[in-house]
Amino acid sequence: MAVAQSEVFELAYRAWDAQDYASASPLLIEAARAAEAGGEGEEAQRLWFDAALAAKFLRDWPRALELGRTAASTAERDAQDPAFWNLGIAATVLHDWDVARDAWLGYGIRLTSTTGEVREDFGMTPIRLDPDGRAEVVWAQRICPTRAIVRSVPMRADRHFGDVILHDGAPNGQRIVGEATYSVFDEIHVWQPSDIPTWTVIVDADEPGAADLVETFEQHELGAEPASSMKPICACCSTGDVEQQHAAAHAAHGQLFYLAAPEATLFSLLHAWKSRDESERAFRDVTLIVDEGEGEDGVGGA
Repeated sequence: MAVAQSEVFELAYRAWDAQDYASASPLLIEAARAAEAGGEGEEAQRLWFDAALAAKFLRDWPRALELGRTAASTAERDAQDPAFWNLGIAATVLHDWDVARDAWLGYGIRLTSTTGEVREDFGMTPIRLDPDGRAEVVWAQRICPTRAIVRSVPMRADRHFGDVILHDGAPNGQRIVGEATYSVFDEIHVWQPSDIPTWTVIVDADEPGAADLVETFEQHELGAEPASSMKPICACCSTGDVEQQHAAAHAAHGQLFYLAAPEATLFSLLHAWKSRDESERAFRDVTLIVDEGEGEDGVGGA
């Protein structure tokens, strides 16, 4: 490695170590070009990969796509090379489905669709929403290697049931449910927001009634979750292995539930649920959860 090239390399990774990716990116590109010119193919490939990764960290998606294609161009296909994964993320953000599909195939993932948006069933997974802020782990349905639809009711105002979340590919913790282990993936951003609002309601019901409330909303592809299902844990523990139990219905006299439904549907389902056992079921204090600073809107009960 020439002296000048070595200096650029050192400056690039000094900036990288300081998480100054804006400074590191052009230096990595310069070093990659120099390595290519010097016939150092493996070194150039690593530098192109890091340059693309820096663009990803900066959320400069057009640049991440451009550099990602360069990084993947010399990577071995069907060998789970992460250059293809990062390329797939950038292409998905930009809705470049041909590049995204080829990136997933290059990584070694088999797809059933051949054209258009990559949208398939990749199973359920836990997603950590807002990992750098008020992190909350929810369950979501993966529809491609890097997107998942939220199927829990987030207990916060800025995420919603039905949000399509773009998530990272590196697991950051595990959730163990029975004999199954699920990787936790961190949110990158909300790829497509849901317009389904979140509500809280106080519920009185016996155990079958509580179970019926959850099932009633699930049957309409909406969400209902008791606040008791939220288990606060520290950040360190959250990124480790956490055992979870299957949510079980229990008596809910005076219990807080989180619901996800349009307003008209919400009240229709609540009244239908209550009417199936008027003597044992009631709800009250229905409140719309809105973004912080906008307050909360109480809209009644029964």
